[in-house]
Amino acid sequence: MTHILAIDQGTTSSRAILFDAAMTVIASAQEEFPQHYPDSGWVEHDPADLWSTTAATCRAAIEKAGIDAGSIAAIGITNQRETTLVWDRKTGKPIHNAIVWQDRRTSEMCKKLKAEGFEETVTDRTGLLLDPYFSGTKLAWLLDNVEGARARAEAGELAFGTVDTWLVWNLTGGKVHVTDATNAARTLLYDIRKGRWSQTICAELGIPMSLLPEVRDSAAEFGVTRPDLFGRPIPILGIAGDQQAATVGQACFQPGMLKSTYGTGCFALLNTGDTPVRSNNRLLTTIAYQLDGKPTYALEGSIFIAGAVVQWLRDGIKIIRDAKETQPLAERADPTQQVVLVPAFTGLGAPYWNAECRGAIFGLTRNSGPEEFARAALESVGFQTRDLLRAMQADWQGSSETALRVDGGMSASDFAMQFLADIIGARVDRPKVLETTAMGAAWLAGQRAGVYPGQEEFAAQWALERCFEPQMPEDRRSAKYAAWQRAIDATMRF
Repeated sequence: MTHILAIDQGTTSSRAILFDAAMTVIASAQEEFPQHYPDSGWVEHDPADLWSTTAATCRAAIEKAGIDAGSIAAIGITNQRETTLVWDRKTGKPIHNAIVWQDRRTSEMCKKLKAEGFEETVTDRTGLLLDPYFSGTKLAWLLDNVEGARARAEAGELAFGTVDTWLVWNLTGGKVHVTDATNAARTLLYDIRKGRWSQTICAELGIPMSLLPEVRDSAAEFGVTRPDLFGRPIPILGIAGDQQAATVGQACFQPGMLKSTYGTGCFALLNTGDTPVRSNNRLLTTIAYQLDGKPTYALEGSIFIAGAVVQWLRDGIKIIRDAKETQPLAERADPTQQVVLVPAFTGLGAPYWNAECRGAIFGLTRNSGPEEFARAALESVGFQTRDLLRAMQADWQGSSETALRVDGGMSASDFAMQFLADIIGARVDRPKVLETTAMGAAWLAGQRAGVYPGQEEFAAQWALERCFEPQMPEDRRSAKYAAWQRAIDATMRF
């Protein structure tokens, strides 16, 4: 048994990737699923889509690889975080659609809790802020708005989980109700210092603790799959939320190491070691991974819209048909125009945390066209990343010269990565293996199964594909970033 199957369940698609004993990808499969927008600022998924696409892509990847399930030593899972599901423990039937991390329906609830002074308690215990982004208020909303849900929850009939928990439940035929520390740390309900669910926060939100899954290490025994799924039972030995899995996949094991993942959103994590660092700049304190009962902490900055801004160019204003068209368009943009796009389509994340503001475009002229829009879209991701890094440098007392390791779909764009290096004024390292999220999940499961090496040897195998050095003159860098800051200020005041 020398293969590891990584499940990467994301916001817009599910993927399965098979790795061999050398941690090389030998087969993969991907399937998109619909997004549901029942109201302004609301985003939902059909839980059945999350499960069916996951099962289908796993089977497809195994078939493509031409291997028997008997050669798969373990499964590792990485997942979109904060997305919230509740289901019946007996039937496995969800009581409502999954409420996605992007969803803003609990904005008023968060405002009320802040006004009551509860945010300090939340931040002290969880490292998070009171924002609709996290699972806790989504779960409270479900209990308050789905008929009969609260009574059923209090009777112990219902189970809550983030997507990893939902997948394990289905993979094991409803036998296991678990999560890992990285996903628990994103729920708004987990005390990251004491390593347990917070009774205080659950009581304030009216959440019965019987709903909550058992929390385990990121590499642990999470049960075995139903024999009928893949032909034989396969142990599930690794789980990490997508951004934490990417941190592991980028081998950011030393304090001070920094990675940024560019998927639907952008998420930068800075390893702070065994010390949870309290942010003074509205970043999040979270768990990067937990092994052998010991959590490693991180500072995290979350940007809601990164790759999604390219999807908007394609699906919203329809100026491209494929994401690959964005770079050549941006390269042809008029250099004399200073078009700035603030992609606050679902509010602004770190370090602003403004759930109410919406996107805006500044600096349009009569000659502004698809080229300028494409450039502004790609540049918006670089500007937002600089916002995060400035906040991290203010909070973290270690070296500020650490190179930024990047991954995710948008990191394949040379234009976007060069602008990123230019605007942050630091080196950007792109690895040979861009599948870092899946790689992180695979390594967690593989080293637990005895197939993959430990941290030091795994870190030594990390390989650079391209280094982007800053080339922009300092005066131009400062002028462009000042324009971005003016745009952000105007957007939040609108």
